[in-house]
Amino acid sequence: MDAEETPGCERARMGRSRGPPILGPMAATDATATLAGAAAHRALTEGAGLVDRSELGKLALTGPQAKELLNGQVSNDVEALEPGTGCYATLLTNKGKMLGDLRVLDTGAELLLLTERAALQALFDQLRRGAIGWQAELHKRTLQQSLLSVIGPRAREVTGAAGLPAAEHANRPAEVGGAPVRLVATDLGVDVMCAAEDAGRVRAALLEAGAVAVDEAAAEIVRVESGRPRYGIDTDATTIPQEAGLNDRAVSFTKGCYVGQETVARLHWRGKPNRHLRGLRLSAPAATGTPLRLGDREVGRLGSVAESPALGPIALAIVRREAAVGDALAVGDGTVTAEVVELPFPTS
Repeated sequence: MDAEETPGCERARMGRSRGPPILGPMAATDATATLAGAAAHRALTEGAGLVDRSELGKLALTGPQAKELLNGQVSNDVEALEPGTGCYATLLTNKGKMLGDLRVLDTGAELLLLTERAALQALFDQLRRGAIGWQAELHKRTLQQSLLSVIGPRAREVTGAAGLPAAEHANRPAEVGGAPVRLVATDLGVDVMCAAEDAGRVRAALLEAGAVAVDEAAAEIVRVESGRPRYGIDTDATTIPQEAGLNDRAVSFTKGCYVGQETVARLHWRGKPNRHLRGLRLSAPAATGTPLRLGDREVGRLGSVAESPALGPIALAIVRREAAVGDALAVGDGTVTAEVVELPFPTS
């Protein structure tokens, strides 16, 4: 069964008996206009930029054993969540490699799971298989719910989230434009979730409150500047969480067992990863996937690449540990070079 089918829900069998519209650059003069480039970057870093991210994969788990079920499937401690809180986690293979990552939001009524579309099917399939025999239900929400990200220092003012706790993933119900929504604290602002049929009026209300519509490319620049990797671009099925610097955010070393735990724990306590997520200052723009070389040895490939108005061409990449901060790497044929830097990038 496809996780992106038309609205409906996949019911896990009950009881123990059986077991992440883009418009071109223009002035934001009406409700459909979208800023791009330096103007969009200013909105995202000095005001409140609005990005429609409804394409993100969305699932929900309900039922008395939903937390216990999910806790055995992902790397962070879901059972410790209280209503109105959340966490970030990874979904792993038995060998500790990433099938995807996800945000888990405890709304009180359900666990809402947000993931990149590249990881949605793997998450859906693993939870559907794992749910057999548990008192839990798995629901599809990708088509039913919209997600509008408001990014920037005025995000809480614009969304009416002044009372939302500062902790990332904190969430609460609210109303925007007369429509019921859920406000979710993010690292860079506030996400506004609503029913798909309400997205138009919620978006209009946010714009009226002072948000400025920006394109996805501008929002990606801010993400890269902050040093956060994205699954499907910077991380993939070859990545162990520690290599991407995700242990502090996504992994609990005190919870019970979960898929992939042995590899993740062994690397954390006894070993050193062969690769690390790093920032790169590029001498010129280059394409995602371009090889990186230190001397004659390939040490990685470019992940997310952005043209920052503040920093120029920058990128994220998981590189071998011999590529140390301060080293100069050859990009592709060597016409472009990359300086390895710590994350996040300095923006002032």
